[in-house]
Amino acid sequence: MSSTSATARKALSKIACNRLQKELVEWQLNPPSGFKHKVTDNLQRWVVEVNGAQGTLYTNETFQLQVDFPEHYPMEAPQVVFLNPAPLHPHIYSNGHICLDILYDSWSPAITVSSICISILSMLSSSTVKQRPEDNDRYVKNCRNGRSPKETRWWFHDDKV
Repeated sequence: MSSTSATARKALSKIACNRLQKELVEWQLNPPSGFKHKVTDNLQRWVVEVNGAQGTLYTNETFQLQVDFPEHYPMEAPQVVFLNPAPLHPHIYSNGHICLDILYDSWSPAITVSSICISILSMLSSSTVKQRPEDNDRYVKNCRNGRSPKETRWWFHDDKV
């Protein structure tokens, strides 16, 4: 287990528990279109099913996101990765890591799981090609031994995909 994984396993703070319970209730009442929360008894790890939007490269495809919440959520961003198989996309690595600024440098406590999901679906929907990032093999090789995407210094330079 990497140091980040060990840190993520710390018990949620009272603030984090309250926020996640509130988000879960809101999700159940008004789920974002194209997503389904797979119910478990673990508030700290959500698995979310993502359906590709109609009329996009991902029409009729289904993927799963794993969302791990840190002890101090929402002051700290959750770790969000695609479970295998990750979609072929210029900003999604074959190990499921996602290059999306709101998950890292542009995180705000105002962002919810629903808004993360909508941003990811928007990113998928706007893609014009199904391919891995150019540096996929090198990046994935460097991530062996369980390195978290939150340990990566991302370079957000391509907003066209």
